[in-house]
Amino acid sequence: MTTTMTIRLDDEVRDRLDQLASATHRSKSYLAAEAIRDFVEANEWQIREIQAAVKEADAGDFASDEELAALGAKWHSGAAADKPRGSGGAAS
Repeated sequence: MTTTMTIRLDDEVRDRLDQLASATHRSKSYLAAEAIRDFVEANEWQIREIQAAVKEADAGDFASDEELAALGAKWHSGAAADKPRGSGGAAS
């Protein structure tokens, strides 16, 4: 099922939509519906992720200081191992 909706667009956006519709051989309605669908999906995802993070925070589901220190040490040692030798700019 579909429904009709009226929206207001700036003249510039309307003109760009006209050009895009012409270039893609799609209707302006199709392009607008796709854009709205993508916008809604992205925002629904973001809200779900925020709600999940708040739930974890409320439950006290955090890494301990020791876990963070171990992770930081692992990343630091990995970054040092990945650094190219002799790239300091000075002649070796």
